[in-house]
Parts: sequence; structure tokens; C-alpha cells
Amino acid sequence: MVVVDEQDRLVMANEPAAGLLGFSADARGKPISDVCGERHQEFVEFLHQSAQSGVEGTRREMAFALGEQPHVFDTIVSCVYEGPKVSGVVAVLHDITREKEISQMKNDFVSHVSHELKTPLASITAYSEMLVDGEANDEETRKEFYGIIQTQAQRLNRLIEDILNISRIESGLIKVAKEPMSLAILIEQQMSMIQKYAEEKNITVTRQTPIIFDQVYADKDMISQVIVNLLSNAVKYTPPGGSVQVVTEVDEAAGRVKVTVTDTGVGIPEEELEHLFQKFYRVAANNKHAKGTGLGLNLVKQIVEKVHNGRVFVTSKVGAGSTFGFELPLAAVEMAPA
Repeated sequence: MVVVDEQDRLVMANEPAAGLLGFSADARGKPISDVCGERHQEFVEFLHQSAQSGVEGTRREMAFALGEQPHVFDTIVSCVYEGPKVSGVVAVLHDITREKEISQMKNDFVSHVSHELKTPLASITAYSEMLVDGEANDEETRKEFYGIIQTQAQRLNRLIEDILNISRIESGLIKVAKEPMSLAILIEQQMSMIQKYAEEKNITVTRQTPIIFDQVYADKDMISQVIVNLLSNAVKYTPPGGSVQVVTEVDEAAGRVKVTVTDTGVGIPEEELEHLFQKFYRVAANNKHAKGTGLGLNLVKQIVEKVHNGRVFVTSKVGAGSTFGFELPLAAVEMAPA
């Protein structure tokens, strides 16, 4: 908060305002233009214009340097009256940078969702219309059209499920049913599900299990989804004839179990690694290798880190392959009395 008199002299300012505008406590009584310096002349001019106009309240968003990044402040200036004359102005500044970022994130999310929904819907609509118009003259063509419609409907369903699951986790509304379970057994079950897909591409999938007990306290369905997402991604981005290896390691001293999924796929540029777990992020260079929504890895991160107090990680080298993995606390640690 900043208070200025009718002669544009500083009457008072609280500590946050002084820090933001860059003046010391002994600045009281000095002209506000001198106190603020050249950097904040827009703010000084706003105070002056408000006093000249005599309007009770004026609002403006203004940018101020705070740390390394500029921050946006909702700035409200009100005139103070003594009788009919303006005797000064009071400025209240509220940092709305985070609110602006959240608003932008929401807008981006809606934009991404709209785009991702339109793609399968466009295919479903187009092929449905061709069937209705009688453009599929033989059974083989009709089967092809039915197959495309079914594939796009399944893609649409997966997209909606992923969006809903991420939303439920972020809002804390998702139902979690944790129980003690062996990660090795869970991995074996999910590997059997991915095996046919891997065989179609002539990709070998192997696993290495720990000798010691690897029990975790987790939601079976959620961790199954994490494993399936990592396995399917590994197979999806590995060329025919490649391999995928799943390794489980237990660190009893640290009370953690680590699962890694390593492939001999196309790899990911180093500068893209930090963005991989963001919503809708896809590596542009790899788009030609496989389709996706860009939600799978974000869902993995949400399930592992937000729901299970774990950690996700990735390493990769272009042309050599990638290793995606996650860590979870052992059941003995999670279930131990506080």
C-alpha cells in the first residue's frame, strides 16, 4: 500500500510496497517520482492521473520487476477527499501473477482438449457420413470404415478417461483403494497384456525381478495403469526388432522399490526431457513414429507422485533409447505407525 498527498509526496508505504518499488523507510515526505525513480514512472503517472481526475477508484494491471521474473499486480488507486478537494491518493497493489498463470493454464488446457477431441470426432463423422451416403460399396470397404470408426472411438474414450482421471487426482476427488501387493506380480500381469502388441512389432520384452520382497502399499488399478502406460510407450516408440527390458530393484535401507522400463527406441532430445510429464506435451521429432494424446505420462506422474508419495524419472539418448521409471515406498514403510 502506498499513500501520496496532494503535492505527490510520499506520506506512507508498507514494507512490501517499499520493497517492490525500491525505496527505503526514510523516503517519507519526498516526491513520489524521486522515490520511485525512472523504473516505476508508469506507476507514478497512474497516481498523478488518478488525483487529477478525482475519480474515487481506478483499477489497472501493472507489471513490476520482482526477483528474476516480472510480476503482474492488480493496482487500485482511490482518491482521498478533504471537503470538495482531493487531498491525496491511496494505492493498493495485489500480486495476481499466480492467478494469471492459472487462468492461462486453464485456457491452454481447454484449447488442447478441444483440439484433441476434434481429431477423432472428425474421423468418426467423416466415415459415418460415407457409410450413410453409400460410398462403401463392398463388404471389405465397409469393414475398413467400421474399423476406423471403432479405433477413433476407442481413442476418444481413452482421452476422456485420462482427462477425467487427471482432473480427479488434481482435485483430490479420486477414490483410492490401497492394499499390500507385489510389484513383480503386477508387472508380470501387465506384461502379458502388452505381449501381443510387442510380438506384432517383433519386439522382445523381458523382465528382471528382485530376489527380495518387493511389496508396496498401493492402488492396484492405478499402478497397473502406470506400468501399462510405460510399457506401451516403450513398445510404441521402439522400431521392429528392438527390445524392452523391465527391471525391479529394492533398496531395503532406503525403504524404496524402483521400476525401470528401458527400450532401444528412437530416444528423446535432452532439451525435451524436462517437459515430458506436462499435460499434452509431445516430442515433435517423434510425432511421425506414433500417435498419442500427451496425457499418458502426466497421468503416470500424478498417480506415482501425488497419490503414492513416489517419484518418476527419465533418461534418454537420441537413437539409443530411453529409460522411464518410478519409485515407490515399500509397504513396510508406508504402513508403519507414525
